[in-house]
Amino acid sequence: MIRIEPRVQGFTEELQTLYKQLQPSTLGHLTDFGFLRGIQPLFRPIRMLGNAVTVRIPHLDSTAIRHALQHVMPGDVIVVDMSGDDFRACWGEFRTYVAMKKGVAGVVISGCATDIKVVRELNFPVFALGTSALTTRSLELEGEVNTPISVGGVTVHPGDIVLGDDDGVCVVRPQHAQALGEQALAKQAQEAINRQKYGYDLIKPYPI
Repeated sequence: MIRIEPRVQGFTEELQTLYKQLQPSTLGHLTDFGFLRGIQPLFRPIRMLGNAVTVRIPHLDSTAIRHALQHVMPGDVIVVDMSGDDFRACWGEFRTYVAMKKGVAGVVISGCATDIKVVRELNFPVFALGTSALTTRSLELEGEVNTPISVGGVTVHPGDIVLGDDDGVCVVRPQHAQALGEQALAKQAQEAINRQKYGYDLIKPYPI
C-alpha cells in the first residue's frame, strides 16, 4: 500500500530570503541538531535549498518516489528514507529529468544514486551515501509520501527547510528557523568583518 499524505509548505518566502544567504557550516557553529550523517554531495560545487517532501521506501520498491514526483511543487527538495538499504540506487537519470521539469530544488537519499555522469552534467543537486549500479524497482508494494522519516540520524518532517552545499546537508524545523537563521546571518557578517580586519581576504590560494 502506498500512503500519500498532503504536501506541507513550511518554507515561507521570508525564510527563503534569509536562508539563501546562509551556509550549513555556519549553522554548524550554532546547533548540533539537523545535520545528516554520512550524506555527501554527488558532485561539487553544489548548492541546494528548499521545502522537504519526504518519501519512505521499503528497500527494493521505489514506487513511492514516482508518486512524490507527481505531488511536488517548484522549490521542493525530495528527501528519501530507504529503510536501511545503503547499497541500492533509487535515483538516476530519468527521475532527474522529471524532477527538473517540475522545478524540484534537489534530492537527498539515505542510500545511493546512479547515472552520476548525466546528473553531474545536468547540474541537478543530489546528496546521497554514494553511488551504485544496482537499482531499486517499481513494484507498487509499499511506501509513504509526506510522513516523518529518518535520514542520516535526523528525523525529517514534511515542510522542513533543507539546506545543502559542498560541506553537506542540514535540516531545520520551520518553527525554529527564523531565530537560528538570524543568528547565522549575524555570524557570517562578523566573519566578513574579521577577514578584512586581519587581511585574510587578501591571501591568495597556493599555486597548484
